[in-house]
Amino acid sequence: MITLGVICLVLGFVLSIPVLWSIGIVLVVVGLIFVLLGATGRAIGGRRHYF
Repeated sequence: MITLGVICLVLGFVLSIPVLWSIGIVLVVVGLIFVLLGATGRAIGGRRHYF
């Protein structure tokens, strides 16, 4: 999810598409939240790891 967010950020910046930029920011933030919750040992959606 973080990788997809970074790709959207780059494409949004290069192609000047603000919607992709916004989606990229949201995906990166949600991905980081999942990483932090997974690192603390909490299962998210029935899965302990997302990799």
